[in-house]
Amino acid sequence: MTLADAPLAVTMGDPCGIGPEIVARMFVRRPDRRHWIVVGDPGVMAAALRAVDGQAQVRVIGEPGEVEIGNGALPVLASSRLATLPPVGQVSAAGGQAAYDAIVAAIDLAKRGRVRGIVTAPINKAALSAAGIRYPGHTEMLADHAGGCTVAMMLANEEIRTVLVTIHCSLADAIRRADFAAQMSALRLAQAAGVALGIPHPRIAVAGLNPHAGEDGLFGDEEIRIIRPAIEAARAEGIDASGPWPGDTVFMQARKGRFDIVVAQYHDQGLIPVKYMGIEKGVNVTLGLPFVRTSPDHGTAFDIAGRGLADPTSIETAFDYAMRMRVPTPAG
Repeated sequence: MTLADAPLAVTMGDPCGIGPEIVARMFVRRPDRRHWIVVGDPGVMAAALRAVDGQAQVRVIGEPGEVEIGNGALPVLASSRLATLPPVGQVSAAGGQAAYDAIVAAIDLAKRGRVRGIVTAPINKAALSAAGIRYPGHTEMLADHAGGCTVAMMLANEEIRTVLVTIHCSLADAIRRADFAAQMSALRLAQAAGVALGIPHPRIAVAGLNPHAGEDGLFGDEEIRIIRPAIEAARAEGIDASGPWPGDTVFMQARKGRFDIVVAQYHDQGLIPVKYMGIEKGVNVTLGLPFVRTSPDHGTAFDIAGRGLADPTSIETAFDYAMRMRVPTPAG
C-alpha cells in the first residue's frame, strides 16, 4: 500500500463529548467517502453508531491496510478498550486518557506511513489534565510526538486562511514570543501551506501586532523592530509576503481575494474572523508536521453530547480539507 492509497485516520476525540457521535454521523452520511479508519475505543464507537444508526456495525482491525472499500462496517483500530464507558457530558480522567491514547496511536500510524494523514475529533483539556496529561491542546501534542517539529496552526474556510505566529499562551506571553524567529517560522509554514493546497505562489499578508499596525511607531514599535524586517527577510527567500497590515482590515482584504493567507500574531486575532463566519465551515490545520493533520473548528460540546444534536459538518469539512492537501515529502 502506497501513501497515496493509504486511508486517513480519524481519531474518536473525547468519548464523553460529541466526537464519537460526529464521526459516526460522518460514516453514515457519506457512504461514498469511506476510505478512512477510526482510531479509538471499539466500545465507544459501537455505542455512538447505535445511537446514530442501529444497523451500522464496528469492525475491529489490526492495520489500516485491512480497510475494505464498500464494506458496510466502520473500521476501528483499537487504541484503548474501556471496561466501562465513561459518563457522557462529563469531564472524565478515563475519557481524557482514551482520547490521548487514540491521538498517540494515530500519530504512530502516520509516522510509519500507514495512513496518509490524521483528522482529529475534539478533545477536552480538563479531561486531559484529570488524566495527568500536560498538553494545552492537539497542536503541541502532535508536534512533540511527531519528533519535536516546529509547527503552526492554520485556521481556514473557503474564504480566509490564517496562520498563527503564537498559539496557546497568554496575550502577554504572545507579545514576548512573537519575535523575529517566530515570524520567520510562521511565514515559511504559510508558504508551505499554500503550496500544499495547490497555490504555487501564495500571497501572504502579515497582520501587525498593535492597533493600526503601530501607526509608524505611535502605538508600539514591534512592527518596525521585528515584523517588517521578517517580511523583508521572507521576501528575500522568494516568499510573496507583505505588510504589516492593520489587523482590523487585513482579513476583509483577504476575503475579497487580495491575499491567499494571513499571518496573525496571536490566537484570537487570527481565529475570531474565521470563526465569526461559521464554526461549521472552519478547519484547523497543523502545519510543519511530516503528515497532514486537520480537525473541526469546535470543542467537545459536553452540553449536547449524547442528545443526538451534534452536527458533523465541521468534521466532514476537515476530512475534505485533508484530502485536498498534498502529503508532505519526508525529509532526506
